[in-house]
Amino acid sequence: MKKTNLLVASAAIVFACFLGCKKESTNAILNQEELGKSVKNQSITLSPDVQQKIEALYAKIPAAAKAKVRGTAKLQLNMHPEYRGKVRKALKLEETSCDDNTASSQWLDQQLSDWNSTIIDYVLTAAMLDLPTYDALLFENSSANQTFGANGQYSQKLSKAFKDLKRFWNIDSENIVLAAMHGTMLTDRARILRTYKAAFGLDDASANYYADLVLAVVDAYPQLRGGNHPMFTFNAFAQSSFNFPPYGVIPDKIIMGDGIMDAFAAIGYADVAPQAILAHEFGHHIQFDLNLFGDQSGPEATRRTELMADAYSAYYLSHARGASMQWKRVQLFLNVFFNIGDCSFTSDGHHGTPTQRMAAAKWGYEVADKAQKQGHILTAQEFTRQFEAQLPRLIAQ
Repeated sequence: MKKTNLLVASAAIVFACFLGCKKESTNAILNQEELGKSVKNQSITLSPDVQQKIEALYAKIPAAAKAKVRGTAKLQLNMHPEYRGKVRKALKLEETSCDDNTASSQWLDQQLSDWNSTIIDYVLTAAMLDLPTYDALLFENSSANQTFGANGQYSQKLSKAFKDLKRFWNIDSENIVLAAMHGTMLTDRARILRTYKAAFGLDDASANYYADLVLAVVDAYPQLRGGNHPMFTFNAFAQSSFNFPPYGVIPDKIIMGDGIMDAFAAIGYADVAPQAILAHEFGHHIQFDLNLFGDQSGPEATRRTELMADAYSAYYLSHARGASMQWKRVQLFLNVFFNIGDCSFTSDGHHGTPTQRMAAAKWGYEVADKAQKQGHILTAQEFTRQFEAQLPRLIAQ
């Protein structure tokens, strides 16, 4: 994902955004798929009583509170969620001008096949796609006791890779927090309340009205899977430390959503995707540390930093002193990067086309593979210098 100065929370502008051993995660993925199939056989029409209850809950919310949630959040993030475009496309909120219909996009479309316009309206109206993100960003401020995946199935891979990444790259990374994003917070009243109040500035009464609505909607619609639907956590991003009164200093973070990792596991990349995505987000912290974002914004600037993070990731994944992945696994992570490309050429959130992202990852792999001294790790500064020289060729892909 990229650095931006945009405000990133809105019920109308969706903000949600994706990737361990295949065997390790199979049961969890099958359970989610079976749940999705069973839900599709259920009617999406609520009983009149339930529908009337939900409508009454929404009607009780003060107009001023609705305006805050429909508008922009209090919180301004420096990192724009990488997968926003895919979510917007899946919800039919955005068209695409080139072929980014990758396997991950197709999978997300399938997961949404039982959502109708009423469900989407409620989800957007209550900013439910934003709540898990802000909950993790503002309140998960320690790497201790974090679990990744609905059943913890990605925890071991991510914890090991995070430790290795901090050792591998020569930046100050001791204070980076690795945090999980779980959609099940949408069933936890206390977490819903604190997030509405912190991120949207709602007062206690308004936050309670919204919490009533969210809990009722999640309970009424089995299509939302008790908050475990991947749409709510189809996201992974990095954020530099910032002060957020009255909540204090939010530390440097990498946040990994369950949904994005489930997506890649489902399409066959469970063996490498969590590490690849984590290494990409760690790459953004390299950019923070080296002050590589600068003052420029726009599609070209975003594409540069995103392709650079892809290359950082691939270099670590294939390096003999990094994750040391062999060619078979390298091919898998190259496809991971292909799957997260986009075609939003004029958007500030443009991250590079699928082909460009794969090319950047392949180049990072080749830097490690062709090195004369296989045990030598390039400094972040030297690797960046080489990438900047290569960038025009990558963009030409």
